[in-house]
Amino acid sequence: MRPGGNRGWLLRLVIAFSFAQGAVSMARPAVSYRALALGADERAVGVIAGVYALLPLFAAVPLGRRTDHGRCAPLLPVGVALIAGGCALSGLAGSLGAMAVWSGVMGLGHLCFVIGAQSLVARQSAPHEQDRNFGHFTIGASLGQLVGPIAAGALIGGPDMAGTSALALLVAGAGAAAALTSLWRIEDRTAVNSRTAQAERVAVGSILRARGVPAGMLISLSVLSATDILTAYLPVVGEHRDIPPSVIGVLLSLRAGATIACRLVLTPLLRLLGRPALLTVTCLLAAVLCAAVALPVPVWALGLMLTALGFCLGVGQPLSMTTVVQAAPDGARSTALALRLTGNRLGQVAAPATAGLVAGLVGAAAPFVMLGGLLLLSAGVALRSPAPDGGKPTGRRATLPQSARRM
Repeated sequence: MRPGGNRGWLLRLVIAFSFAQGAVSMARPAVSYRALALGADERAVGVIAGVYALLPLFAAVPLGRRTDHGRCAPLLPVGVALIAGGCALSGLAGSLGAMAVWSGVMGLGHLCFVIGAQSLVARQSAPHEQDRNFGHFTIGASLGQLVGPIAAGALIGGPDMAGTSALALLVAGAGAAAALTSLWRIEDRTAVNSRTAQAERVAVGSILRARGVPAGMLISLSVLSATDILTAYLPVVGEHRDIPPSVIGVLLSLRAGATIACRLVLTPLLRLLGRPALLTVTCLLAAVLCAAVALPVPVWALGLMLTALGFCLGVGQPLSMTTVVQAAPDGARSTALALRLTGNRLGQVAAPATAGLVAGLVGAAAPFVMLGGLLLLSAGVALRSPAPDGGKPTGRRATLPQSARRM
């Protein structure tokens, strides 16, 4: 399968990612509600949310190295199995410590799946297709983030919060396992052998010094931290403002739906603004909107803010993937993507822990102000960091043949 060839593999990857991400997006608020039902306070919720990223923090670079010199596809079923097991065992856990451990297993599974999937997109996409294909790939994540919170909100509630949240986690585990149905023959082994046979090991320092890699990592960290804190802490905000879990689920899904809409129109947005300007504008708007979540506004206004925030957050992940892939040295793309994910996981460890501390000291809405500051910093970095092609709009297709412009 040559890069830019048949894209049936991409559709099946999007389907699998939808199930896997849907399970995680359903499990994350369910873990928060179950932890609250077992006696956790805001700080404990932050610690459990941080452990989700702790195990992956040490595994990302070795997995990226392995993928640079071999196949991507084997990581996908391994990731699905770990996600399913982590979800189900979190539902069966009877203590906060056990919930933290299985939350970490879930996070490790998500990392395995994402490294394998992102590397597959980078390897099997022609350079001019990478923004588009990464955008389509991340639609799978957004679909999961759309359905997962609604399903969690539908199952969780009533006087037995511990029991209903446990049920939601078991259902999430079953949903993750469904991702296995679309992973058959998703990678061309012949192409893998020809592309990786002579790959050389590139030092991590060389990758991090490549122009564009640090900026892509910071933008990705900021956007993911915002999404992660929204998922983990909006239920806490809802508890303080007497917003029921079903409404919180709808609010989280509005954010995810707006992210899907953003990625569907990503190519024309790139043609209009170019990658650096688009990243700068959306990070700046997301900073303002994220800080505004801390305001005691009505539910309908909160829904509007989260919808606009979801649209802005939809830009950062796919474009930061392309930025890192195109800036990385040859033979180290998967390792560069793994370093990007390591940065994400650092953010997922530090941001919830810091958010838990801030929430415990100031209030449950304060972490959103902290995230606004982080996104504001990312907007400045995006403005000062040109695209790998010298700052030209990467979405422009004027110099490409007609066949390359087709979606």
